[in-house]
Amino acid sequence: MATPRVAVFAIFLFNGAVYGSWAARIPALAQQVGASEGVLGLALLGASLGLALTAPFAARVCAAVGSRAVVLGSGVLSAAVLPVVGLVGTPLQLGLVLFVLGSAVAALDVAMNIAAVSVVRALERPLMPQFHAGFSVGGLVGSVGAAAAAAAGWSPLRHFVVAAVAGLLLLLAVAGAVPGGSPERGREQVAQRPVLRRPVLWLLAGIALCSAIAEGASADWSALFFVRERGIGEGAAAAAYAGFSITMAAARLLGEPAQRRFGPYRLLAGGAVVAAAGLALAVLVPLPALGYAGFALAGLGLAFSFPVVMDLAGEAGRRADGTGGEREIGLVTTVAYTGFLAGPPIVGGLAHASSLSVSLGFVAVVIALIVPAVWLAARARARELTPGEVGSART
Repeated sequence: MATPRVAVFAIFLFNGAVYGSWAARIPALAQQVGASEGVLGLALLGASLGLALTAPFAARVCAAVGSRAVVLGSGVLSAAVLPVVGLVGTPLQLGLVLFVLGSAVAALDVAMNIAAVSVVRALERPLMPQFHAGFSVGGLVGSVGAAAAAAAGWSPLRHFVVAAVAGLLLLLAVAGAVPGGSPERGREQVAQRPVLRRPVLWLLAGIALCSAIAEGASADWSALFFVRERGIGEGAAAAAYAGFSITMAAARLLGEPAQRRFGPYRLLAGGAVVAAAGLALAVLVPLPALGYAGFALAGLGLAFSFPVVMDLAGEAGRRADGTGGEREIGLVTTVAYTGFLAGPPIVGGLAHASSLSVSLGFVAVVIALIVPAVWLAARARARELTPGEVGSART
């Protein structure tokens, strides 16, 4: 039987593979439903809305029934809905099905982060970056599988059925080892401030928001930036996001020693400086080679933002009995999803009014805002801790 650590890593990989599988088949889905670019954009908004609206409720459900049940339920739903995406025939149907898929993925995202925090606490090791590397690897596996299916002439339906079956087998193989099998009821209850009144959580959510805007902008606009602003072909332009993703996954896999050496707050701030400098390099220096290097640095610097913020949010909600953190993770995740929802349209609007260089330069400034937010979050958290907690290894 899998260990809790392996099980949680596998769940992250499963979630990433689900996303990578359908996202990489968007061109085929657009042709299947006969959607123009504008109409397709509205249909794809369904997934983002499902993500943003479901996350806060998922946190409450995890607190009530335990994260393991939510992981299993949302994971099965994600795999079941995936083939339905291949059956849609109109943009409206695509948007509605993607809303359901986005909701399932959001619930899974919250639950797997809560389960990951449980493993981090049990092992007393900063493993969150490694777990999020699983999502990155899963996304790569899903996109490679999608490319192979497209090359073989498979329809989206046939591809999604195969991907769903493979995902379900992985999910069912490790579900029993996922931590979080007992609900919050009956545990030791400790009086805590409401999550909405804690400045540290809003600052952590702001860091996640800035990171989400930058990740979404890199995914959606990097290739177009190289085609229009640097004049290179579409195939070569796609390598920019590949470099971004590879450096992000590699950094997350090696994240434990980095977090041990520098601590979470220094790692967040230092990563933001690297990412902002990398994106600024890409847009300010009109050389494609330095543009690729810039996006690779952006992926490297942003690699730790989301996993380390999830770790800190869970720690901020930890109770005396070692449990807690569900609502704190739910709040931070919800705010972060608004970045994935609003970031690409904002960048697109700025690019329409000026240029992609200007809009991606704006994203570099957004990343730089992480640095003062980290400083304020560290101070806010220090004010919350008792004198005996301030010097602890976890804080």
